[in-house]
Amino acid sequence: MTAVQRIRQGVRVLFAFTNEVDCKLAESYLDAGQMQLFEQMQRSEQLHSLNVLRAILDQGPAPHDLAVAALLHDVGKIRYPLDLGQKTLAVLTREGAPALYHRLSAYDPRNWFYCTFVVAEKHPAWGAEIVAKTHTTERVRWLVAHHADPLHWWRGHPHHDLLKRLQAADDAN
Repeated sequence: MTAVQRIRQGVRVLFAFTNEVDCKLAESYLDAGQMQLFEQMQRSEQLHSLNVLRAILDQGPAPHDLAVAALLHDVGKIRYPLDLGQKTLAVLTREGAPALYHRLSAYDPRNWFYCTFVVAEKHPAWGAEIVAKTHTTERVRWLVAHHADPLHWWRGHPHHDLLKRLQAADDAN
């Protein structure tokens, strides 16, 4: 993701309060339990997830599981919600000092300083655990768990093409 894309994301987060969350679109893909999770996400994360879904739908027909994963891929962030400054710090550190980022992401997320890095690193796994408590398929759980992994790790995996679509939409939004 380019610096310009990251700046756009930050601006969207700053002005998230000015945009309506299209709950009707989310409800058309999520069951009641999944919708409760979606509603627990920060407004900016909800808007981001809806934009990811729209980008996927713009690519062509989307399997239901891909749509659900698009809407819930960042649900792991509900464990420790971050503000824009914390998110920015995590991104800048990951890009500028990856070894430091990985070291800091190994600490306890209950510590305010480390939380920034731990959430950035662990939210996919946490998200998979959280969505597993609802009526999600194995494919949705897998997509949520691996949405931030390097794509080449999963070349040849049965869900590789869906992961590629999810990551492209996530990166664009």
